[in-house]
Parts: sequence; C-alpha cells; structure tokens
Amino acid sequence: MIVPAVLQELSHSRTPGRVRSWASKLPIWCQVQPPTSAPDSILNQLDAGERDSIQLALDAGFDTLLMDEIRGRQEAVRRSLRVTGILSILEAASQLGLLDFPATLARLENLGFRLSSRLRDTFLKRNN
Repeated sequence: MIVPAVLQELSHSRTPGRVRSWASKLPIWCQVQPPTSAPDSILNQLDAGERDSIQLALDAGFDTLLMDEIRGRQEAVRRSLRVTGILSILEAASQLGLLDFPATLARLENLGFRLSSRLRDTFLKRNN
C-alpha cells in the first residue's frame, strides 16, 4: 500500500522512466490509500511522502513501514513503528536465492537510488 504523495513522487518527470512506467500501471497488490487522519505538527515537517506514509501506518495499525529517508525513519521509530529499507528487502531476497544482490544494487543505483558509500560497502560485504 502506498499513499498518493508517494505515487506522485514515482510519477514525477525527474523520476527514471522505468519507475514512472511501473507507477503508471501499478500491480494489483499495490493499492493507493491516503491516511484517514491529519498529521500532527512534527509529521508536517517531513516531506509529503514520508509524512503521509507514517500517518497511514499509524491510522491502519501497520507495525512495519518501508522507508529509506533518514528523517522519516527516525520519526517512524519514535512512533514505535518498525522500519525497513529497500536494501534490507533486497538482502532478504538474495538470501532466499531470488536475486543477485550486487547486480540488483547496481541496477538500483543506475535508476538513481542514492546511498552512502559506507552503507553500500556494508551491504556488499554481507552479500558477496
């Protein structure tokens, strides 16, 4: 489930074409749902995607949130949400033999995914 603000980010003209294409034809398992209640003043300091994703998780009673932005992750944890990132999901898929982690990370970076060299090196060492 994603919030409309995230779908808007995925559809932005600066977003890589493959991502925009995916967002234009969302798979059936990916539903777009806005939060049902208004965010508080602290959440309003975050970008719309992070703000609404945290609020939706709280409204819907989700216990885990997929988020990579540092400020959003910190606020989600402060609100007792468990947070995972795309790299952890890819790592788990790699451990199940579903993908080649280094190759998938390279493809993700080619699409514009940004991460620190320290974090990149840590994940690559664990998955080589």
